[in-house]
Amino acid sequence: MTDAALHQARRCVERGEWDDALEALAAVEPEPSTVTDLLELRALAEYGSGGFEAAVGAWEDLHSHCVDAGDVRAAARAAAMVAMYLMMDTGLMAPVRGWLGRAERLVTGDDEAPALALIAMTRAYERFMCGDMEAVRVEAAAAIELGERFAVEPAVVIGRVVTARVTILSGDVDGGIAQLDEIATLLMSGDVDPLTTGMMYCELICAAQGLSLHERAAEWTEVMERWRHGVAFGGINGRCRVHRAELLRVSGPCDAAEAEALAACAELRPWMRREYGWPLVELGTIRLRKGDLDAAEEAFLEAHDHAWSAQPGLALVHLERGETSTAASLIADAIERPFDLPWKERPPFGDLRLAPLLDAQVEIAVAAGDADSADRGARRLRSIADAFPTRVLDASAHLAEGRAALISDDLDGAAAHCTAAIEAWVAVGAPYEAATARTVLGTVCHRSGNDAAARLEWSTARAAFHSFGAHRRADTTQRLLDELPDGHRDEQPERAMSEGVFRVDGDVRVVAFGDAEVEMRDLKGLRYIERLLDSPDREHHVLDLVASESGLGASAARADDELETIEGTGGPLPTIDDEAREAYRRRLAEIDDDIDEASRLNDVGRVELAQRDREFLVAELRRAVGLGGRRRAVGGSAERARSSVTRSVRYAIARLHEQHPAVAAHLDRCVSTGTYCCYRPDPLVAVRWNTTGIMEQH
Repeated sequence: MTDAALHQARRCVERGEWDDALEALAAVEPEPSTVTDLLELRALAEYGSGGFEAAVGAWEDLHSHCVDAGDVRAAARAAAMVAMYLMMDTGLMAPVRGWLGRAERLVTGDDEAPALALIAMTRAYERFMCGDMEAVRVEAAAAIELGERFAVEPAVVIGRVVTARVTILSGDVDGGIAQLDEIATLLMSGDVDPLTTGMMYCELICAAQGLSLHERAAEWTEVMERWRHGVAFGGINGRCRVHRAELLRVSGPCDAAEAEALAACAELRPWMRREYGWPLVELGTIRLRKGDLDAAEEAFLEAHDHAWSAQPGLALVHLERGETSTAASLIADAIERPFDLPWKERPPFGDLRLAPLLDAQVEIAVAAGDADSADRGARRLRSIADAFPTRVLDASAHLAEGRAALISDDLDGAAAHCTAAIEAWVAVGAPYEAATARTVLGTVCHRSGNDAAARLEWSTARAAFHSFGAHRRADTTQRLLDELPDGHRDEQPERAMSEGVFRVDGDVRVVAFGDAEVEMRDLKGLRYIERLLDSPDREHHVLDLVASESGLGASAARADDELETIEGTGGPLPTIDDEAREAYRRRLAEIDDDIDEASRLNDVGRVELAQRDREFLVAELRRAVGLGGRRRAVGGSAERARSSVTRSVRYAIARLHEQHPAVAAHLDRCVSTGTYCCYRPDPLVAVRWNTTGIMEQH
């Protein structure tokens, strides 16, 4: 029975049937002859089914079992696997170092232990994330050599990836990208195991995003997206969602980007610890572009709670609110003391990581009238763009230089730089950035006395912002247009008002526009849209929409109380479960050991990093426990409502597209979702919607 259950579990793991594998393993008797196989299969199955801490715990149990059994090589391998899993998903380097130390001590003097390849592979990334460039090169070379000797393919692939990333950060961008291209080809061959393949696809995309190589990032993301279906497991699907959100944040529309980011946060919460700040920052950045400042700040602050840098996003939220001095102070501090924390999603060290901070600093300095800070920031950003020559970094530097020239009254120079930035961003398909540069160029034209050119740039920017879903920026640009002297306005032809029908008849939704009229099953998202169409340009809080849909009346407070019942969410989830909480306590002990060892070695930098790991875990434990030792929960009603309404509206528009593509395209452009939802009529296509009866025939 035991052998049959183990065989069944192994087959299930090979097929990716994680829950079935766990069910089979539950029938295995933990006898001395089966413990090793049982624990390793359980570690793999738990990870595949979403039990990150259970997976790490199984590897830890396997390490202890092998130590007790005197199987030193197997114990070293299990310890290295613990370190690798912690490396992949926690961002906590002190426990990683602790488990690597255990593995190394077990195989000291044994030059033929295959675990040496895993140790070198994980050590290479630990050193990379901590900024030790020379050690990275040594460990990566060892990982490749040992991986080839012992046929440990992940060590070879990961060693090559970290070598390429160091090559890039050393200034050889073309050489590093060429190496990554070779690795991408290898991954596409299907010869590398799924977990390594997924993690390394993510690394390739992160390297491209760190350089602002959006076209290359898009290419690799598309490959990863095609690959992952039916193959990826663990946190890979969520990571791929973050990358898609990053691309949509550049190309638009905002609502699609936010939906991907929200889905990524939901998928990654069970997997990531400190690195959970990565999808949160992406979500905050997208919401900032949408103009949903409260929701953006919420996401940035939660990222900060996870010991993740929330800048420049948080500073830009304050700028949008008109709190210029606060924004300037926050961004100056972020540049002076950048987050010196391990993360592989962006450059973990060096000047390249300062590029987005400097870009924001120049924008803030111009708003504050601080010409000196604008000039310094622009010059530093230009030096980075020259050191890492990519089109987008060059465009960012041009816009910064254009802004700095504008505040110094160098209008010709400002116009030249802004034009160069616009051309580059249009070429890479970044409409938001191009529109931002057009607003600055419009100001340059206005100050030069050329209001016709200013109107052209601002009108183009306004339309781009509106189409992108950045309605706050569109409104701001419209105000610039409104302030132009009437004598310089271009006469616009009076637009004919079109009529449309969007009414419900029982369970059937009738939609008519132009010459087409369709009937389809009514959906919750369509009812949300109807309410928005009834009051164009009015912002509706998502809780009011949920309350209205459920018949509770337009009371956000009551909706907040009732949402769990309405949406069937089952209530908020604990911030961390019991298993994770116990794992955190074990991690704290490992961090304390790392601090003690670093202190004995007088390694101040390592002590500081370990102490930050400790502060993060202590903060996580405190957040998880409320008054009287009760566990706190996350997932407030407003956040669940925002996610639910967005999902319902987007699903409804997708179904409508199958029946009436023209109306679906119009709504996709004009309906914005978030904490507040709104229908903002397309300035180019005016529609009067009838939600109560059939439109009049003319």
